[in-house]
Amino acid sequence: MIDSHCHLDVAAFAPDLDAVIARAGAAGVVGMVVPAIRPRAWPALAALAARHAGAGVRHTIGIHPQVVPELAADERDGDLTARLIAAAAGAVAIGECGLDGGTGERAAQEQIFRAHVRAARATGKPLIVHVLGAHDAAPRILREEGPVTGVIHSYSGGAALVPVYARLGLAMSLAGPVTYANARRPIEAARAIPAELLLAETDAPDQAPVPHRGGRSEPAHVAAVIAGLAAARGAPVGELATLTAANARRLFAAW
Repeated sequence: MIDSHCHLDVAAFAPDLDAVIARAGAAGVVGMVVPAIRPRAWPALAALAARHAGAGVRHTIGIHPQVVPELAADERDGDLTARLIAAAAGAVAIGECGLDGGTGERAAQEQIFRAHVRAARATGKPLIVHVLGAHDAAPRILREEGPVTGVIHSYSGGAALVPVYARLGLAMSLAGPVTYANARRPIEAARAIPAELLLAETDAPDQAPVPHRGGRSEPAHVAAVIAGLAAARGAPVGELATLTAANARRLFAAW
């Protein structure tokens, strides 16, 4: 199994990161992608991935749209595309980046998102995209700036938008909500996403799946997410584990 999106570098994992990674391995997780959040954290994130490379941990380089309003001057200065390209050596993807409808500075979010798309295209690395409350604008920007490969993480667009992102060549990843009994949209999306574009993630420490809902999520819980995908698609769990891992390996050229 591969957890295509987990934030192991955040404070929630500081007390027991080694144990979290060990539990992931014991559960059968052979790969974990840890997306960047902001420039100040890039060096520490790269160091974390290097320390745990043997456990399958890989990192990315990017700016999460939710931190855009709090970026310091030194994180905004200069040519962001050039900075992303320069920092991307050793990273498996560009991102996390994108648009967040509940976060301010929308114009800055869009500018930063475009810089990431250009860096992904220049480096040939996939893009990890966060889109929440902004599915009206994200496809347009991707069409204007593309083409790139990548993934819409924690996909929230419902079944109707699956063909839109598929035509853009983007995979879609689902997290804990696909295991929630009342979560109609992610379950319908799980059925609609083409097999070759489907990924699994935990978005740890957030979005913990059933039976861990309400607590801290961690990479070992990707097994429950995969079980939720299997239930939604009416397929064996082992088949979904193999499928999502193969898709992650192909997309990130890792493991």
